[in-house]
Amino acid sequence: MKQEFAERKAEARAGGAPVNVCFGCGEANDAGMHLPFERDDAAQRVRGSFRLGARYQGAPGMIHGGIIALVLDEALGKVCRFHDVRAVTAELTVEYLRPVKVDQEIRVEAFHVERKERNLFHEGEIRDAEGRMLARGRGRFVAVDPETYRRVTGIALPDVPRTA
Repeated sequence: MKQEFAERKAEARAGGAPVNVCFGCGEANDAGMHLPFERDDAAQRVRGSFRLGARYQGAPGMIHGGIIALVLDEALGKVCRFHDVRAVTAELTVEYLRPVKVDQEIRVEAFHVERKERNLFHEGEIRDAEGRMLARGRGRFVAVDPETYRRVTGIALPDVPRTA
């Protein structure tokens, strides 16, 4: 994963792409997880497949529940891109169904359920390589006005990325 991260980071900088400092997926966050996701425009889904190492464990041999929530939040949040909006997580509910083991191959998939004005509702699942559901989540995301964001944070938001 480190080689892939280095390549994505170099491509982003060389191509003039905005620097992504997100802890979960950001290529410019050296301490981050660098989780890779794919966007399926036809199915309107975001997917990721990876293994989480020992540095993310809670109980010995098991991935920490907060990291599982982060993985779901990342995938759910990327679904907002199908609606060409920037949004922030307002609510996140996670059901932990089975333990996720350290270095276990997992697959996450997220999709849109409903939109009510500025609120986007998404759901997602984490499964193991055999297809058993390990966790599922639901989130509510609130679309952010770029000018308000700039005024509050002092940072201008880049355009909505067309990739996961």
